[in-house]
Amino acid sequence: MSHIETPWEPAPLVEVVALFQGMDAPWWIGGGYAIELAVGRAYREHADIDIGLLRRDQLAARHLLADWDCHAADPPGMLRPWPIDEVLPGEVHDIWVREHAGGPWRFQLMLDEADGDEWVYRRDGRIRRPLASLTVAEDGFRRLAPEIQLLYKAKGRRAKDEVDFAEVLPVLTGAQRRWLEEALAIEHGTHPWRDLLHR
Repeated sequence: MSHIETPWEPAPLVEVVALFQGMDAPWWIGGGYAIELAVGRAYREHADIDIGLLRRDQLAARHLLADWDCHAADPPGMLRPWPIDEVLPGEVHDIWVREHAGGPWRFQLMLDEADGDEWVYRRDGRIRRPLASLTVAEDGFRRLAPEIQLLYKAKGRRAKDEVDFAEVLPVLTGAQRRWLEEALAIEHGTHPWRDLLHR
């Protein structure tokens, strides 16, 4: 078990996309890149790359990354090696990946929950939607729908999350705004973004 101290040097997004195109199970670009792709232009630097997948497909990802050094954040704030055939416990949803031990971290895997053909928000199981609406096609790969990524970002509201919200807000459809507003109401009750979604 180790603290999270090794530096990040995110791999180029195009290289990560090329790597995961070898996996049969569904996967998608998440995090700030998902928002930036929805906006349609670059507007900030990215400290990492998030690849999302369903928890039930974790071993497909681990086998794809058989030659990579993968560590689970278990518990959060600490990292431990992820053996190739281990099914991670339910509370683990964040995996850090690098080419070899001692090297810089290159990208993260984020595990999402599902119930049959429904995506389930891991922080509040009342928030669900069809898996078919979870992602958007983008030049040969998929990205997480921006309203879902914003829901994840709404909890911490770091400076970069506020920038992402402001940049993507003008391109959100009415349906996307309504879904996010309703989801924020369920999880947070009051939230500053709720009023902005009505403008």
